Amino acid sequence: MIDFLVLVLSFFFTLLIFKGTGLEYIITPHTFLFIGSVFAVNVFFFWLFRTYSGIIRHSSYIDAVKLLFSQMAVLTIFLFFNFGYELLYGQKAFLNTAFFINIVLSFCGLFLYRVIIKQTFEFYFSEQGTNKLIRTIIYGTDANAISVANALKFETPSRFKIVGFVDKNNQNATKRMLDLPILVKKKKLPPLMRSVNAQAVIIADKSLSKEERLVIVDQCLEFNYRVYTVPLISDWENQKEISQKVKNIQIEDLLERKPIVLDSKLISKQLKDKTILITGAAGSIGSEIVRQVLCFNPKIVVVLDQAETPLHHLCLEMKNLDSNSKIYNVIADVRNKVAMDNVFKRYQPQVVFHAAAYKHVPLMEENPSQAILTNIEGTKNIADLSCLYKVKKFVMVSTDKAVNPSNVMGASKRIAEKYVQSLQLKNKNDGEINATKFITTRFGNVLGSNGSVVPLFTKQIANGGPVTITHPDIIRYFMTIPEACQLVLEAGAMGNGGEIYIFDMGKPVKIIDLAKKMIKLAGFIPDKDIKIQIVGLRPGEKLYEELLNDTSKTLPTYHEKIMIAEEILDEFENLNADIEELIGVANHHENDHIVMKMKKIVPEFKSMNSTFELLDK
Repeated sequence: MIDFLVLVLSFFFTLLIFKGTGLEYIITPHTFLFIGSVFAVNVFFFWLFRTYSGIIRHSSYIDAVKLLFSQMAVLTIFLFFNFGYELLYGQKAFLNTAFFINIVLSFCGLFLYRVIIKQTFEFYFSEQGTNKLIRTIIYGTDANAISVANALKFETPSRFKIVGFVDKNNQNATKRMLDLPILVKKKKLPPLMRSVNAQAVIIADKSLSKEERLVIVDQCLEFNYRVYTVPLISDWENQKEISQKVKNIQIEDLLERKPIVLDSKLISKQLKDKTILITGAAGSIGSEIVRQVLCFNPKIVVVLDQAETPLHHLCLEMKNLDSNSKIYNVIADVRNKVAMDNVFKRYQPQVVFHAAAYKHVPLMEENPSQAILTNIEGTKNIADLSCLYKVKKFVMVSTDKAVNPSNVMGASKRIAEKYVQSLQLKNKNDGEINATKFITTRFGNVLGSNGSVVPLFTKQIANGGPVTITHPDIIRYFMTIPEACQLVLEAGAMGNGGEIYIFDMGKPVKIIDLAKKMIKLAGFIPDKDIKIQIVGLRPGEKLYEELLNDTSKTLPTYHEKIMIAEEILDEFENLNADIEELIGVANHHENDHIVMKMKKIVPEFKSMNSTFELLDK
């Protein structure tokens, strides 16, 4: 109806213009028939091009093109009609120039009122509560950056007020995009942000390298500016989806390492159409191994854990995956050899990923018997059954805490490592050709795993602090869960048996620096908004972790991030007897006796910050 009203006004304006010049717009005596046909043809082309179907406040150049086509079609039809009319009756039905001006006025009116409504709507909503919006600049001037800016304009409720774009090459400093300035970055970003009173930056430039991103993040966090990131945006995604993907930059995004490249063919050869058993499958590492193993189309995946609720959650997640693999969920404890024997007998696994373990250092320091029964006896059960049922490969997930252990948990994992290595040596000495290949993978802290420092800090920050640090100088190596599990699969595929693979963990991270970054990323100021509290080292905790024993050497592999640690191997018979004795002692829960026996098996085990330090004297 509004479009029709614009046509009526345009028609009468044209009549008035030409009446003032003394010229007749309509020459034919059939005036009303002509006027009716003009409006009818216009309405027909409105319907044909659906010019009326767009939501006016979301009008774009597509709507303008539709209007143009509609009016040009009307003009063309009536010019041909006028030409034919003149041939038949010897005079024109209307003045061509007048009709052209009528069409121009119609198009301008139709286009203009859409622009006015769109701009009024944008102005009204952008001005609503602008004091609460975060003044933000977008780092980037490519299509990705423009898509983000457009999406954030229409976001409801609005979070950001975009004040400009930053071109890293400073090539378009005098130009504007979306009626916003392109800002010149001379040296660092913070002074530029200060000059436009910006409080945050959204990194949307897809050409930035990882190093350039890290520099921008560090500069902004230093001056307490907020940093947001957005993934690459496809042209066909709608604006609501784009705006929802603008998120705070995550601590995982700041790990200083390149993405891992896997040998997919080698891994696929090991896993495709095979039966895979994964112990500890409901844990943070085990569940990610399950997800990644399923990508290689195994025939059967046996998902085993003793924790009912986490296993149920994983089961629900697996049901939503589009996978041809059969998945069996087994609730059982690796400490129960009879139950494990039934699992091996029923499913006949060809590859075992052993991720079941107790891992919390302070808890295992208080409960050494449980560390023995799960980490050592549990590993022994799975390893022995792997030999019995002719499993092709056994891949054990270990930890850097097994190196020169300073706590019960690390020592228990080191004994488990020694046992599987001794089994490999025994099989080799016995000359068994198709014996199980035992492979160990050893890596440091995993970001986001259950009980790790990042979820703890996140919770403490959400609660308003304080963020607790055990020591101001404590450092750790970090990986993301997917990275760690990718390397576990790669190491498992390349291993020939007996190796302990260690992973390139990147640069060590000072935990207090990690805490400060996380506080800043959450939009707070360390020690002002959120306090950092030093609580002292926990029992068994080191200031720094190691990936190699003092006597160990490393050998390179074809994968730059994976190395082999050369450890001294133990004879199976003596070690097996010691472990059997240790398990027997653990069943009596005599802590000092247990730890003394562990120190005998692992001479480099020196307790730190623990009541067991007395046993080293």
